[in-house]
Amino acid sequence: MRIAVYPGSFDPFTKGHVDILERSSKLFDRIIVAVVSNVHKKSLFTLEERVDMIQEATRHVPNVEVDWFSGLVVNYVKEKGACAIIRGLRTVADFEYEMQMAMMNRYLLPEVDTVFIMSSSDYYYISSSGVKEAALLGGPVSGLVPPNVEQRLKEKLTELRKEAR
Repeated sequence: MRIAVYPGSFDPFTKGHVDILERSSKLFDRIIVAVVSNVHKKSLFTLEERVDMIQEATRHVPNVEVDWFSGLVVNYVKEKGACAIIRGLRTVADFEYEMQMAMMNRYLLPEVDTVFIMSSSDYYYISSSGVKEAALLGGPVSGLVPPNVEQRLKEKLTELRKEAR
């Protein structure tokens, strides 16, 4: 069985992430979307919220499961018996960063390859940080995220506004 891991913070999960996942799901028997638990990074959504949103947004992709991890991605990949790490690319800057990470991961775990999936032209401009900024400033995000994520963004913003009072 060919297992791949698609790691990321996914804060929030976007239509670009869905696109990469749908397309890469045709290449592997099983894909594990692995949400990174990083205590040093301030996230808009909790780890549990991100896992829930991704599970709901990917129900239509039968060979996908959602999990979380902390620490080195190569340790998680090895634990899961995966043969590949999936990474989405939008820009040349993404490529430079991702290539360095892929080479480091290759050094740490030579038997696992990184598979780069180019973003569809419909989504290449979408980033989680851009979505968060647009949402926090009152901009529309419906075309950028799955419907369930849009709803959770609205709820989170309402919650943050109440806390700020």
